[in-house]
Amino acid sequence: MHRVYNFGAGPSTIALEVLEQVQEELIDFRGSGMSIMEASHRSKLYDDVHNEAISLIRELYKVPQDYSILFLQGGASMQFAMVPMNLSNGGVAEYADTGSWSTKAIKEAKIQGIEHRIVASSKDSSYDHIPEVLFSDEADFCHITSNNTIYGTQYKEYPETAAPLVVDASSDIFSYQVDWNRVDLLYAGAQKNAGPSGVTIVIINNALLERAKKNTPSMLKYKTHADANSLYNTPPTFGIYILNLILHWIKSKGGIEEIDKLNQIKAKLLYDAIDNSEGFYVAHAKEGSRSLMNVSFNIKDKDEMLEAKLIDEATKSGMIGLKGHRSIGGLRASIYNAMPIEGVEALVELMKKFQMENS
Repeated sequence: MHRVYNFGAGPSTIALEVLEQVQEELIDFRGSGMSIMEASHRSKLYDDVHNEAISLIRELYKVPQDYSILFLQGGASMQFAMVPMNLSNGGVAEYADTGSWSTKAIKEAKIQGIEHRIVASSKDSSYDHIPEVLFSDEADFCHITSNNTIYGTQYKEYPETAAPLVVDASSDIFSYQVDWNRVDLLYAGAQKNAGPSGVTIVIINNALLERAKKNTPSMLKYKTHADANSLYNTPPTFGIYILNLILHWIKSKGGIEEIDKLNQIKAKLLYDAIDNSEGFYVAHAKEGSRSLMNVSFNIKDKDEMLEAKLIDEATKSGMIGLKGHRSIGGLRASIYNAMPIEGVEALVELMKKFQMENS
């Protein structure tokens, strides 16, 4: 069997053990004589998968009982609109601007005519760090993007605020433990650390469920989905099934705490290779803000020809997805939970060899 190391930013690599179990169960799920894709979302067969996934998230992520765990659709992009739609309460929404995704979230508040302000931004330095952010206590809600896939930056600690804190954790969900004393709503598209594209996870403090205005469409109200256990309409059943398997995989690895330790080892290997290259490789993110999930970097003087050459050599060596985002170019290695340490070691070895041959 031929498997590449997929460093793509998303949809991204899924643990081989999970894919093999999907393959084994695809046609006949648990002796039912059919695929889980064919099962009614109202059947006990699917219901067990659905509720088990919710239970595993609560267990592994240590989610308090007074928070609801929802499975929605539309990705983080839908949440950019749903958050202000559900949480705005006649006051001001506050945002920290740390890159393209936070910019898109701000845009959705603006479209709805919701009063908002940007309280911190690192735009002037090409989003190369997480700026210090001080949210006001009277805000309707405060919004951050915990990890920035394009620029390779990540919050090392969530800000404290008296107002509800909303976290877009699309690219680092399940990669470290969350302090739920600081977070009131966390959302994430699944296609990085939680499965295939199509599932959106929302974890919300129940105290916020009544905030939505009466004229908010039913499908766009968090309370609608909380009251129906995310079964108000047909959920993305196959994606939730794979999410369930990934959660079991995380548990088998020792839980989120052990995943976090491995992520730190993988990131250190790659950043050390960059920092010890005598300037041949240059990380985009400043130290102290560097992401454990997405490592964005350039070759000295942003040499596009050399960067293209390295990408080509990596592809021929079974490492794909290293081209940087079109907005900043360069290279990017996404090393999410399912990226094995062997993949990072192979990339580091290639980078060192490439440096020697092209210095």
